Amino acid sequence: MRIAIVLFLAVMLSACGFETVDTGHRGVQVRFGKVDEKLGSLPEDIYFYNPFTTSIYEIDTRTQKLEGTANTYTKDVQQANIKFVVNYSLERDAAHIVFRDVGRDWAPKLIPQAIEGVLKQIVGQYDATDLISSRAKATAEIQKAMAESLKTKNVIIERFEMVNIQYQQAYESAVESKVVAIQRAIEEANKTKQVQEQAKQQVISAQAEAESMRIRANALASNPKLVEWEMAQAAKKWDGKLPDTVMGNAIPFIQLPAK
Repeated sequence: MRIAIVLFLAVMLSACGFETVDTGHRGVQVRFGKVDEKLGSLPEDIYFYNPFTTSIYEIDTRTQKLEGTANTYTKDVQQANIKFVVNYSLERDAAHIVFRDVGRDWAPKLIPQAIEGVLKQIVGQYDATDLISSRAKATAEIQKAMAESLKTKNVIIERFEMVNIQYQQAYESAVESKVVAIQRAIEEANKTKQVQEQAKQQVISAQAEAESMRIRANALASNPKLVEWEMAQAAKKWDGKLPDTVMGNAIPFIQLPAK
């Protein structure tokens, strides 16, 4: 009797399939070729099933990284070769829906198409030079548009970055020349501003000196004693020596011999 039970169990186990859903994945049970939507996305665990009628497929829901390039045009019709990096993942609880509608190879079917469409839309709103100077703003707009586009397909865009923007060589040279010219213009403007500021300070200094002389002259004119004081101060500073030469038509001093 025991032997019969053991044999029965062995037959049952051999006819029973099992599948392990690993960490960072979700399982999808398909029965008679149809996704079992009542079970939904199966979390990490081990599952037993009838291999004759049912299959369990495992789908990776961890963060994935895609690097690539795309060609598009700017608002001023310049061809831009954009190198990008995008991090994305699958909505875990919707793994069975994506499997049903797209398949296990959902990423290459959904991500590149969304990137191409969004890049054409956003980059086409910028002139070539503005796209370079406003890269951070354009990147944020692209990431937001991609997230909204793929949200309806149960894909999460975690991060998008434009690693490099390259134009045709002729335009690159023109942009470089323009940047150099702008920089030189800024430097010249700064020099002009500096000269104007120096001239302004000289005018202020001259005005202050003139005002000081005016006040001093008025004070001397209105106060004879102040004139006497000024002359006395000058006499104290005089060393008693007459100048040896006199400029102009002034009459020179005659030195008398000492007695």
